[in-house]
Amino acid sequence: MEKSRTVAEGKAKRITILQTTDIHGQLDTHDEFFWEGGKPVFRKAGGFARIKTLVEDVRKENPSGTFVIDTGDCFQGSGWVALSKGEVMPPLMQQMRYDLVLPGNWEVVYGKDQLLKVIGAYGAPVLCTNMFHDEDGGRGNQMFEPYYTKNLNGIKIGFIGFNDPSVPIRQDPAYSVGIYFTEPEVNTAKYIKRLREQEGCDVIFTATHMGMTKQIGLASQPYMEGVDYVLGADTHERIREPIEGEYAMVTEPGAFGSFVGRLDLVMENGQIKERSYELIEVSADRYEEDQEMKRQVSRVQKPYRKELDRVLGQTTNPLVRYYILETPMDNLITDVLYDKVKPDVALSNGFRFCPPLVPDSSGKANITKEYLWSMLPVDALVRIGEVEGSIIQKWMEQELNNVFATNFSERFGGWVIRMKGMEVNFTAGKPMGERVNSIKIGGEPLDLERVYTVAACERGGDPPDVLCRMKGVRNRRDMEFSLHDVFEEYLAKNTPVAPRLEGRVTATDLPQTVLTQLPGTSYEFR
Repeated sequence: MEKSRTVAEGKAKRITILQTTDIHGQLDTHDEFFWEGGKPVFRKAGGFARIKTLVEDVRKENPSGTFVIDTGDCFQGSGWVALSKGEVMPPLMQQMRYDLVLPGNWEVVYGKDQLLKVIGAYGAPVLCTNMFHDEDGGRGNQMFEPYYTKNLNGIKIGFIGFNDPSVPIRQDPAYSVGIYFTEPEVNTAKYIKRLREQEGCDVIFTATHMGMTKQIGLASQPYMEGVDYVLGADTHERIREPIEGEYAMVTEPGAFGSFVGRLDLVMENGQIKERSYELIEVSADRYEEDQEMKRQVSRVQKPYRKELDRVLGQTTNPLVRYYILETPMDNLITDVLYDKVKPDVALSNGFRFCPPLVPDSSGKANITKEYLWSMLPVDALVRIGEVEGSIIQKWMEQELNNVFATNFSERFGGWVIRMKGMEVNFTAGKPMGERVNSIKIGGEPLDLERVYTVAACERGGDPPDVLCRMKGVRNRRDMEFSLHDVFEEYLAKNTPVAPRLEGRVTATDLPQTVLTQLPGTSYEFR
């Protein structure tokens, strides 16, 4: 782009879009996971002070044509944001000088009022086309701006934005009380037309926090005609080459501030003449820390540092949570739960929260209270119940369909449920209801008529017979201790820990270390 002839001759203008997303309250440089040469590799990346340096470098390069956007899940997912209910973030976001922000699915976690308070203090316009005030179960006024426009270098750009309409299902519905969500098709075409015809936009972006597969599906919907790019978020995918939908290109720039997506467009007479996209690694080796941002991060962390720096135990193996089928980190979590409650099966939801934790030259890494909050960003009570084997079989089929459904709109989350005490083998490529090949509990084949004890975490708003999305659970009850309580107790007795992949979940048509829901496509998580 720097060598573009049309730009050099003054015939065209260049704009640069920088995107962060799914920072999840990770304020500092941290260990990060990469897949290179057929194996995991770890490097230091991220941190607000390094992101600030990167952003300012680009602003100097293209002073009047750079636009910086965050597409959600910024103030949930670490101890810093948990203890402050997100209030450590506004000073940092203000200093970064974002041009536009979008709320993510997890930013409802502290309730509607706190969402409005925190995101409203970022010092940037807030965009979301499908979030409304709930008025007696109906759609009221819009909570945020439904669209946004700006002139950059003589080029007018426009945005519409969508949070995942499944938020009240994906999270505790109590989090989003007072918020009404609509599907994108309700008003997308209306605002695209307004941006093109009334606002005269040259380029239109859709900022979305819906997950990669849904965003790819969205980019091929007829009502999306007129959109140029979908700036995606939610599933922490690392799209290095934009994925083509029928009507728009899809990007997604990873998570935890480890990456910044950079899109450069050269425009001439209202048309895109040249384009370039880069997923920039916020490498500790490449980017120095901006000192003022570093001081600001230290200031907001200070009230919580004593509690969050507390060391709970150590690990001698890397704690990793990126694999689709099974992860060492979640094996540790379910081990902890299984050890305390002694059920037949212990379950943990499939997430991609939390950067890895890698032992240093001593062969060990400290597990701090802050890291525990990153692993388990909601400290829920432990919940147990009883369920028949036939229900477990049916539930497992649904869980697999949530991850591997051929119809992208049926996908829910993106990672297989985590487990201890149960082993599952399946075939991802089979249709709904036919994927499970075998289930063992306690080393024995699943008995469809037997009643098993299952332990997981409580989730507010679930009906009395539901546990971890499993319907038909009997005698469900909450224990008097939380996940954090159990974890701290376990580490005090069992440190150091050394979790690893054990084959608790296996697939006939996927490797144990599969990192994407789209095997066989050009997309590769690395």
